[in-house]
Amino acid sequence: MTAVAEFADHVLYRPEEAARALRIGRSMVYEEIRLGRLQTVRIGRRRLVPPEYIAQYVELLKHEAEATA
Repeated sequence: MTAVAEFADHVLYRPEEAARALRIGRSMVYEEIRLGRLQTVRIGRRRLVPPEYIAQYVELLKHEAEATA
């Protein structure tokens, strides 16, 4: 099963799932959350990442790449 198919039906991703979807490490996801670059929502004590916030983060990365090119 591909990563996209694996998570296609998720409404909210756990940070570990977001890391797999983005192909980055779990620590990097938490660092990006801490820096405010990857947004999350809170439900109780849990932090979860909606798919649209993952898409926004990817767009941020694209803009940064274009700015340095």
